[in-house]
Amino acid sequence: MDIFRASKKFPENEKFGLTSQIRRSSRSVCSNIGEGYRKRIYNAHFISKASDADMENSETQVWLDFALECEYISKKVYDEFTTRSEEVGRLLNHMVENPEKYKGSLINKN
Repeated sequence: MDIFRASKKFPENEKFGLTSQIRRSSRSVCSNIGEGYRKRIYNAHFISKASDADMENSETQVWLDFALECEYISKKVYDEFTTRSEEVGRLLNHMVENPEKYKGSLINKN
């Protein structure tokens, strides 16, 4: 949501370019995690979705690079977003390497 709010300040001529791309990729990180978690009983599916989320996270970092170079965001905002994105990347890597830790209890015990 912070990327969405920051991208509201991007120029109108970027609406179908950078603005659209950075919003799509950053939202896709979350949606892929949600999809994978819902089917976490299937390791391959979970890993695939976590990997897709990591790919989208990397794409978001590229769009952040462009936003900084185009002077649409400040260096401070860029650094904050990049730090958070790197942390998300580490967490996603952990999910890919340790899918069994995310299975939890999928059986309703009632």
